[in-house]
Amino acid sequence: MEYAGFGGFIVLILNIWAIISIIGSSNSTGSKVLWTVLVLVLPILGFIIWLIAGPRANKRVA
Repeated sequence: MEYAGFGGFIVLILNIWAIISIIGSSNSTGSKVLWTVLVLVLPILGFIIWLIAGPRANKRVA
């Protein structure tokens, strides 16, 4: 079984989730661009940094 391919797929899914959350946040456009570039340029490290300190998407309370 090819674990490297599976690991890469997981990283891709997590990065897509992070980018969607970044875009949905209420931060400024510049901040969104910087976080998105960080996640794209450093996929694993950028995701971990975003997970700890990144902007969060607005949660709607119904």
